[in-house]
Amino acid sequence: MNTLSKRKLYDVTAPNASTGILNGRSSNVLNWDDVRYSWAYPMYKNMLANFWTPFEINMSGDVKQYQQLSGEEKDTFNKIIGLLAFLDSIQTDYSSRAAGYLTDSSLSALMTVLSFQEVVHNQSYSYVLSSLVNKQKQDEIFEYWKHDQILRERNDFIAEGYTRFSENPTPRTFMESIVYDVVLEGLNFYTGFAFFYNLARNQKMMSTSTMINYINRDEQLHVRLFCQIFKELLKEIPELDNEETKRFVRETFKKGAELEIQWARYIIGDRFAGLNMPELEAYIKFMANKRVNELGVERPFQGFRENPMKWIRAYEHVDSGKSDFFEQKSRQYTKVSDANGFDDL
Repeated sequence: MNTLSKRKLYDVTAPNASTGILNGRSSNVLNWDDVRYSWAYPMYKNMLANFWTPFEINMSGDVKQYQQLSGEEKDTFNKIIGLLAFLDSIQTDYSSRAAGYLTDSSLSALMTVLSFQEVVHNQSYSYVLSSLVNKQKQDEIFEYWKHDQILRERNDFIAEGYTRFSENPTPRTFMESIVYDVVLEGLNFYTGFAFFYNLARNQKMMSTSTMINYINRDEQLHVRLFCQIFKELLKEIPELDNEETKRFVRETFKKGAELEIQWARYIIGDRFAGLNMPELEAYIKFMANKRVNELGVERPFQGFRENPMKWIRAYEHVDSGKSDFFEQKSRQYTKVSDANGFDDL
């Protein structure tokens, strides 16, 4: 199987549950009680349970606090928002393109929900900026990714991986694009998240950090979805399940972590109380190891098995239910249980 065929609009001779993840047959009619992958419907319910919109978040406190930030805090805040806007923009497009080749209608549906959530994330950055800065400054922030050399190198690494799949869709380039996706959603966001969470624990820009928490929770589910697809892909196409693939995963995450550390030194460094580069570098390598392990591959960095920034768990590990920690206002949409990770707090 060297080429990929897009999923048919409908096929009256095919079963509803697909015969394979790629180049399989499916009627393309979605019946959640008749799907190929047993994990798909629980994931769909989890993704719906996280539903939110930026308009739920009152930015009035942040409007006042933004003016009180130092010049360095404002500059870093703006550039990280610009980065996140770029990542979620290309992620929306990539996920739509990848979905077109997934034979199973339930996986296509999950990718549609994922794409929608990325659109919400992107709109949330506009929502934050429109609350804090004028239109001219907002436009400038959305242009950062084009002109900042460090940012371009980091972003091009992911975009080029996506482009190889888009221009030459094969099982291998599809598999590789999933790895780049997990780098993007499971690693590239986390330096920026750490900055916003550190502001929050210093009682700064707390509404923005609440929004980031919601985005963080979505991205954790997105990573889980792509890791599941990656594992199903290797199971159904055994020729991809080899040492070459494992080496590609490790080397891609090593490079991704190097670029993330370079970005962290550039955008954060040792300029902010509560964040220091040795801890942040260790955190990035920890996250790279965590994601590679979730893909079922041996970790690329020796050691780095524990989160060196334990304080951050209270902000990023809220997998289900909405709880606004900073305003102490319940946004609980699902029941808390031992299974959903809330006890980690």
